Amino acid sequence: MAVNERAARALRDIIKRQGNGTCADCGAPDPEWGSCSLGVFICLICSGIHRNIPDIGKVKSVLLSHWEDSEVQFMAENGNEASKSKFEAYVPVYYYKPTHKDCQVLKEQWIRAKYERQEFTQDRNPLVYEKGTRDGVLMKRGRDNGQFLSRRFVLSEREGTLKYYTKFDAKEPKAVIKVDTINASFQPEKIGNPNGLQITYLKDYNTRNIFLYHENSKEIVDWFNSIRAVQLHYLKVAFPGASELELKPKLTRNFLKEGYMEKTGPRQTEGFKKRWFTLDHRRLMYFKDPLDAFAKGEVFLGHRDLGYSASPGLPASTQSNGAWQHGITIVTPDRSFLFTCETEVEQLDWLKHFNHVISLQMSPQEYSMEALFKHKH
Repeated sequence: MAVNERAARALRDIIKRQGNGTCADCGAPDPEWGSCSLGVFICLICSGIHRNIPDIGKVKSVLLSHWEDSEVQFMAENGNEASKSKFEAYVPVYYYKPTHKDCQVLKEQWIRAKYERQEFTQDRNPLVYEKGTRDGVLMKRGRDNGQFLSRRFVLSEREGTLKYYTKFDAKEPKAVIKVDTINASFQPEKIGNPNGLQITYLKDYNTRNIFLYHENSKEIVDWFNSIRAVQLHYLKVAFPGASELELKPKLTRNFLKEGYMEKTGPRQTEGFKKRWFTLDHRRLMYFKDPLDAFAKGEVFLGHRDLGYSASPGLPASTQSNGAWQHGITIVTPDRSFLFTCETEVEQLDWLKHFNHVISLQMSPQEYSMEALFKHKH
């Protein structure tokens, strides 16, 4: 029997052990690569990131590469669980651990923070994200002209704000954003930059978007985790009885779904118009363009017991005069909203998300949000 065949069989047994069946870094199922330098099993995408970091970068395909007996032995002695207990021993609650669905920049910086900088191996001095303040220049997309220009941003834990200035030495900020209203999510495709970050916040009870990036991927991810650290500090003050794990879901979150649908107006006799939709938990916002600063409108999705529902199709009386034929009707206590999707696959995916949200019990804050919606409209 060739050494390689014996090694391959041994690796197949090792990969069946607890923890080795998902990528050590992003959690993707059935990893097919191994790091001979760290003794972990990883997915194809994370293996590419490892390969680009010289100090940690020795990776091989579990199925196709030639493995030495000593390397197999090393994998057997280590593995994902042992690695996690060492390299993720002290990951702060606010630090965003990416999943396989997240973008490249988050995965790369997580892998670098873990293995290259070894930020989480011991409970040591505060991390860079915990300084309570951050001051630097980010590229921000202009609201009217769409050009990206450098702007100074200042994050302050003491004030609970993120401010930005149009000039570095300006005395007055262009905007003061309260950290408790911020959602931050990476949007590389939408923004057209691999390090693109979208900040969404409330301004006078309206949702406002700003689009940012920094050429340095570590810098933009550091900003992202610093915002989360300040948010966690703020939440601990606001909810003194809650544990950090209970507060974690209130930090920044990815949107549940985004994409184009067509919609008609409140009288349901107007033509269907194509709009960009963003589902942020219970808020379905729609925009003329994905990079608009303000939503043209939004729909609140409450619990089904309160008269909210989402179903396929349009009322019989409605003429879908748009190009798209796969209808969705959302019913709220105040009115119905009619949408159409380009494909049945999209229609079913939107419905799955809507019905999931509508099935969830509402928190006290969400009842307040519902009341605010009714007051606004």
